[in-house]
Order: sequence, then structure tokens, then C-alpha cells
Amino acid sequence: MPHPLLDAIDTAQDPGDFLRSIGTVHTTFGDQDSGAVSYGVRADGDWFVKTGPNPASALSLRRAIDLHAHVRHPAIVPVLHTFTANGVPVTVGPWRAGEVLYHSTVKRAGKLLRTGAASPLARFRALPLDHVHAALDAILDAHRMIDAAGYVGVDWYDGCVLYDFAARRVHLIDLDEYRSAPFVLDTARLSGSVRYMPPEHTRRGALVTRAGTVFLLGRTLRLLLDAGDEERAWRGTLAQLAVVERATRRDPAERYSNVTELFDAWSAVAPAGLVSGTYRV
Repeated sequence: MPHPLLDAIDTAQDPGDFLRSIGTVHTTFGDQDSGAVSYGVRADGDWFVKTGPNPASALSLRRAIDLHAHVRHPAIVPVLHTFTANGVPVTVGPWRAGEVLYHSTVKRAGKLLRTGAASPLARFRALPLDHVHAALDAILDAHRMIDAAGYVGVDWYDGCVLYDFAARRVHLIDLDEYRSAPFVLDTARLSGSVRYMPPEHTRRGALVTRAGTVFLLGRTLRLLLDAGDEERAWRGTLAQLAVVERATRRDPAERYSNVTELFDAWSAVAPAGLVSGTYRV
């Protein structure tokens, strides 16, 4: 029998109406900064369905479809099927348990949403170091594959990290702005968080290369292996901090030349008792 979602074909129905006609919509994410609308749907399984109802979110979703067609990694939540509903692009992937470290929503509850003691990000930062390192290794390893496939990270930040605290598993989501590189930036800036973005992602006419992904990941290491956003409570070693410093230099030519170089440098300075380069997904 055809699967109600994995075998769905283009339909003239509104995306939400279609999903409710073939299953149970148990979650709706409708206030994302990107304008995308996503759903948790039970229909012969549990699925995450994302739609691009406006031109900007539709373009992002088409970029995601391209990336997922070329990259598969255990830590990356895959896109398994695509179709259109009322002309709107729709992607279908498995529903994963976990909490997003930071929700990028239109309506925010202020700083506490990000750094309050009960927030997912604060709880992640308070985990034992071996759990944090395992998650960071998975993030780096997934980006090794992305980098090797010729894509550069764009709009990557802690909101792309879904963490299952019970199972100690990390999942990467919303890689919708990733695109083939190199390219010349023809807008004032790329999408993204200033906490993570390399300088060249904010300068019209700049050449965007894989060195930008190295910077994004260096900032990921710096921010997720720290006890707070102020970057005054580094939980790693001085050798690890030196790796981060090189990865996040302003001049792209002074960084590691690709993600594999960064991964190898990070693995080489793993603290005693931690086996870097291994992870659980």
C-alpha cells in the first residue's frame, strides 16, 4: 500500500488541510523567523513535515532539498520525500525526540529563553564533558561530510541542534540555507546569528568559501563548551581553545582550510579520558 506521506504526490490542497486529512497533526511550529511552517504528523509513523509558504521560505526549503539529496549522515535528520501542496514545497522526514537548544521564533521570551537555568541550552552546557564532547564530535563529523560534498554552512547556530537528553543523542535540523560554495555574496549579509557568523557572511561582494563553515564550527565549539554566553567559563583546555582561536580568525586564509583539518586538530587535543572522534547518534 502507498504510504500516506512518503508516497504523497503533488496536491491542490492547503498543506495543513492535506496533513490533517491523512493523519494526526500533533504539533505545529508556526512562528519561525524564516516564515516556514512545520508540523509533527502521525500517519503510519511519526513524521516531521516542513513547508515553505512564502517565497523566502520556499527558496530555503528548495536549498534544503538539494543539500539532503547529496548528503546523508546519522546525525542529520534526513529529508525522505518531497512534494507540493497548493504550490507550496513540502519536505518529509522522521520525527526525532529531543529539544532544540534555542528556538528562533518571532515572539521570544527574552534572555531567559536562551540562558535561563531551565533552558535547553543551559542544561546542555551543564552536561558531563564526555556527553558534550560526543555531541560536538557528531556536529563536526556531519559537517565534514557537508564540506566534502561542496556545501558551505549558512545560518548555522544552536537552534539547528536538537538534543535528546534522555538518550544523549544529537540531531541536526533546519540546514535550509546551506548552499554550494564558493560564491560571491550579492546581498548585504547572509542569514544567521551574529554569535556564529564569520565576517565574510556580512559583507556584500565577499567570497564565501568552506572557510566560513570552519568559522561557524569554531564558534560552535566556543559557545557550547562554555558554561555561558559571556564566554568567561570555558570548560575545555587551553589546547582546545587554541584550536578554536585559529578556526575563528577574521581572515579566512588564516583558518583551517576545511572542516576535516579542524576535526583532526580538535581530535588531536582531546583531553585525557575522552575519546574524540567517536559519537552516538
